[in-house]
Amino acid sequence: MANELLLLWLAAFPLMGSPGPATMSLAGLGMAFGFRSSLSYLVGIIAGTTGVLLMIATGVTTLILAQPVFLTALTILAGIYILYLAWKIATAPVGPLAPRSEQAPAFVPGFSLAIANPKAFAAIGAVYAGHTVVADDLTADAVYKLAALALVIVIVNTAWLAFGAIFSRILTNPAIGRAVNVLFAVMLVTSVAFALLAAE
Repeated sequence: MANELLLLWLAAFPLMGSPGPATMSLAGLGMAFGFRSSLSYLVGIIAGTTGVLLMIATGVTTLILAQPVFLTALTILAGIYILYLAWKIATAPVGPLAPRSEQAPAFVPGFSLAIANPKAFAAIGAVYAGHTVVADDLTADAVYKLAALALVIVIVNTAWLAFGAIFSRILTNPAIGRAVNVLFAVMLVTSVAFALLAAE
């Protein structure tokens, strides 16, 4: 079983940790608002992504995908929110002495983005369906995969937020800081576009 778990993690970390809407938003918020101010958003992303994992494990995703209207509405709402979030990241205060008067987005926006994230459904679905940890017990297999992938969700999302926060401390020049904020915002919007194209 240890070998199967290792193989699961070897596939999960690069797939689930690669740039996408959730990870790019976390890096951008870490950059713009700092680690501590963005913790509530991080918890929302983790909870929402774990919700996606549970939907995949229980087969609820089949019901969602069978309702194109519901899926389209979720995609539109997520797209609008991503544009708003990209604007907040691009226009956030920059520099080591920049005032942090604006609040970073909190739990609900993070949870909503994670639940509507097509990349999460694709990456988690591929890893979950493509690996068996306990061959002769479906319940035990599901429990082990849920626990193993929930751990990946916590680690990769926390790491992306920390990366953005650490990166912001390195930048002391406000002009460079603004350019990097704008770059993160563009990467966030681009990651959504790629995720939506891949989902089609």
